Amino acid sequence: MRIYRHKLVRYAREMRKNMTEEERKLWYVCLVKLPVKFVRQREFGDYIVDFYCAERKLAIEIDGTQHFETAGEKYDLKRDEFLNRQGITVVRYSNLQIHREFEAVKADILQRLGLE
Repeated sequence: MRIYRHKLVRYAREMRKNMTEEERKLWYVCLVKLPVKFVRQREFGDYIVDFYCAERKLAIEIDGTQHFETAGEKYDLKRDEFLNRQGITVVRYSNLQIHREFEAVKADILQRLGLE
């Protein structure tokens, strides 16, 4: 388990360096400017979440097309159940929502954080 954990941490670090276009947009245009702190690519057990706010126990996921295939949906369900058992709320937005409905995504995040 220790070797696996080390690989997961290394993978999360690599993901922080190579964020997707949609992740970069949400991070730099919205999340870093909020009065609550978010971190990128946070590990929980065997999973990594895109963005996490410990103060509000809120995880934000930006989903590409693979998340809408059967295998991706099953994996996400299992992961979300694990995170929910830890008291973490998971919110998902698609890449398309980031591109086409960015203001609505930002407004939804602010509402969930109680910052509207």
